[in-house]
Amino acid sequence: MSDSSTPRFLQGLFAFKGAGFETLVVIDDSLTLTVPDGSTLQAVYFRGGNSSDEMITIALMHDGKPVRYFPIAAQGGTHVPLRLVEDFLEGAEISLALAAPTSASGTVVIDLGVVEF
Repeated sequence: MSDSSTPRFLQGLFAFKGAGFETLVVIDDSLTLTVPDGSTLQAVYFRGGNSSDEMITIALMHDGKPVRYFPIAAQGGTHVPLRLVEDFLEGAEISLALAAPTSASGTVVIDLGVVEF
């Protein structure tokens, strides 16, 4: 990381109730970031944990459309270092959404690392 880059993080623990695997639901407004003017963002890793008894999927959203999916096993965790990264340009909105079976409820742990340059 050069001196002109800044690490940023979207993190937290969030309660959820599944709405079906076909339905992506925004997890929390605190997991939304708009790329500042004159900047570019790249997501560099995702870590997640799932307390429920069902597999869930977290989606990295770009302007409301999914660009990456991160499945998390029942009562499991995952760490995904992103080697192929997209540039999210100024004004773009990135967020995290969740898809889970309607029978699933629990807490999801989120840690998305991005670099702003």
